[in-house]
Amino acid sequence: MTTTRFPRSARVRAGSDFDRIFKHGRRVALPVLALHWQAPSSDQPDSATDGPRLGLAVSRKVDPNAVGRNRIKRVLRETFRHHRAMLADGDYVVVARVGAARLGGAQVRDAFLNLLQRAGALSADGRASLPVPAVAGTMPAPAGSRSESAPAATGSPSIAPAPPVDGD
Repeated sequence: MTTTRFPRSARVRAGSDFDRIFKHGRRVALPVLALHWQAPSSDQPDSATDGPRLGLAVSRKVDPNAVGRNRIKRVLRETFRHHRAMLADGDYVVVARVGAARLGGAQVRDAFLNLLQRAGALSADGRASLPVPAVAGTMPAPAGSRSESAPAATGSPSIAPAPPVDGD
């Protein structure tokens, strides 16, 4: 059963988590929003089990009125909540920029979805896509691997076993 709730476990809340994502994560940006994301790693067991997590940073510089800042955060949370099941596991932090206060809700939503697509976390047709891990080769080879799994060792991402394709 897929739930569309937004529990505490789906939020990046600790300052140390924000610092880690800003320091070690990847970043894609638009003039109105910036997305910092980090795939789960073996030293972060909590984030790996809870699925995608969202953190928001909307400062008073973006909009001096709390109503405006909360509107931006509400739109971002709602968009993340609806697309959470389609996102790859990891931590996502969205930083709003000054231009976000001038946008309507639909424009903020579209900008956020565009960032998720550019980051590789969401495909253009809305299906799940996996972000590139921060460190290549973090997955060990499956025990008793067969000859079909040999192309996966070249670094090409694979989700399910597929027949080998020559020349691709």
